[in-house]
Amino acid sequence: MNKHNNSSNNIKVMKAIWNNTVIAESDNTQVVENNHYFPANTIKKEFFKDSNTNTVCPWKGKASYYSLEVNGEVNNDAAWYYPETSEMAKNIKGHVAFWKGVKIEK
Repeated sequence: MNKHNNSSNNIKVMKAIWNNTVIAESDNTQVVENNHYFPANTIKKEFFKDSNTNTVCPWKGKASYYSLEVNGEVNNDAAWYYPETSEMAKNIKGHVAFWKGVKIEK
């Protein structure tokens, strides 16, 4: 038995939850402007549908969106990501953030 295995207790796993379902889970989110950005490989893709919506942030770049579909309910444009980012926001390239009622919890 490894006595040093307790270090994992210090890791904070963040969860994105909508409609009583965990839609993303990571111990490596990036926090920008109070939003937790989850690595794209930690989202549960079966709940995500591409959206045609785009917005522009002056310093991060052009955002694309996903709508969520969980248990037959849809939350349009509830997740966003930056396919390409500015140099200042490169730490969130390939990450997804949430709003519109999606809860972020430990």
